[in-house]
Amino acid sequence: MTQTTRRTDPADRLGQMIAKPRGVLMPGAANALAARLIEDLGYEAIYVTGAGVTNTWFGLPDLGFMGLTDMAAHVTAIRAAVDLPLIVDADTGFGNAVNTWHTVRTLEAAGANAIQLEDQVSPKRCGHFTGKAVVPTSEMVAKIHAACDGRRDPRTLIMARTDARAVEGMAAALDRASAYREAGADILFIEAPESVDELRAIGRHADAPQLVNLVVGGRTPLLPQAELAEMGFAFVLYANIALQAALQGMTQALTALKEGRDVGEASGLVAPFKVRQDVVRKPMTDAMDTKYAGG
Repeated sequence: MTQTTRRTDPADRLGQMIAKPRGVLMPGAANALAARLIEDLGYEAIYVTGAGVTNTWFGLPDLGFMGLTDMAAHVTAIRAAVDLPLIVDADTGFGNAVNTWHTVRTLEAAGANAIQLEDQVSPKRCGHFTGKAVVPTSEMVAKIHAACDGRRDPRTLIMARTDARAVEGMAAALDRASAYREAGADILFIEAPESVDELRAIGRHADAPQLVNLVVGGRTPLLPQAELAEMGFAFVLYANIALQAALQGMTQALTALKEGRDVGEASGLVAPFKVRQDVVRKPMTDAMDTKYAGG
């Protein structure tokens, strides 16, 4: 595993991505280890996933169990591990407009370059679950105003997500996206469209950078990145593909272990020991041990 060269100004790089939308492929990370691997594999940005943090930290579904303190701790750890731009899932802002102002300040200080807010009623549900409800448009607009006022760095971006497609229909979702853009959102995110035609409608609707979220097993068609870029999307998000792959890999390895089968490096069920140490930068700490051995 090769280590990437450290680069500066992730905020500036994220700004360049939205200035000329090109369907940047962006995986989600639930922890610093996944973020490090995403960076090492050459991706350009990372989405810090609320669902992933909830699943891995608590072993619970994405139903509003995660709090601001939980997410801020994860963002701090991930920012210390990687230099890529971080788009951070802040759910509903963890309260009202005033709470949202505080959320933006907290996550920005932790290392977020963009902060995503959504218009669901709290406690929220995963965007691909049933039973969602959305707040009035005016309430979400107020949160966006508060979020924009809360950021200290003007380069910190605000992403507005609407879940209205599942509740009020696509036309209402498009109207909400326009209202959120007018309120100051830098990036728009209409969650869980259910057809190629709906994706095309989203791509051509608003004069703003947009993100599409592709969930393996979810409601949105898994179209190729190039096709989604051609539709006009700035980001193609796979928020929890790493988590789903890790769950599958753990299940296979643990099953083999229980059944008495080979689980050595040659089995293909586990990452080699050296790869694991490279990802967590063991060679770097070894070099530091040598450097500082003399006291």
